[in-house]
Amino acid sequence: MSQFDGASYFNSPAHKATVIWLHGLGDSGDGFAPVAPHLALPEELGVKFLFPHAPVQAVTINGGMEMRAWYDIKSLDLDKRADAQGVQQSAQRISDLIDEQIAAGISADKIILAGFSQGGVIALHLAPRYQHKLAGVMALSTYMSQPELLAEQAIHKDLNIFMAHGEFDNVVPLAAGKQAYECLQEQGMAVSWQTYAMAHQVCEQELEAIRQWLVERLS
Repeated sequence: MSQFDGASYFNSPAHKATVIWLHGLGDSGDGFAPVAPHLALPEELGVKFLFPHAPVQAVTINGGMEMRAWYDIKSLDLDKRADAQGVQQSAQRISDLIDEQIAAGISADKIILAGFSQGGVIALHLAPRYQHKLAGVMALSTYMSQPELLAEQAIHKDLNIFMAHGEFDNVVPLAAGKQAYECLQEQGMAVSWQTYAMAHQVCEQELEAIRQWLVERLS
């Protein structure tokens, strides 16, 4: 039985593909759920969106306040920002969710792993290391945990990755996203990089690009 806890969206006659979209710190799966109908993907693609909730836990930089988080943040220094153990635990949880989709008959090459901010960190950590090659990764306004380990640990170095970042992001600096992009590019991955005149958020122009990319990857 599925252990999925979160929001979902599905309006197609047949389930042929899945997008698993991970939210940012303090948000929930409900936060990005309205994006799915807004994207208005063609019904014939049969895309089901899953927006899992991160667990509730204490976050050090927020004074130990409990909130939904994929991992603890103990420092704002980029090389210490993502708690490696927490990243691995959340990555395992999402790996299990992907396994469920495959067991239900959805091929790995019809599964997209997407994430915003903290969620993007999990997506970028998991997808290159996951046992099956996914259709693609969407990493929005995010950065990378332990980029120095990617070359050694990545199983798939030919992933297709869509990255986007706000030029005025005051939460995850633009340079942090660019660093992740360059690291992925060095491994030979098919990674694209887009910036938009926005802060730590998504914008309409970005959503249009996301829609086009999803259609291309899942057609």
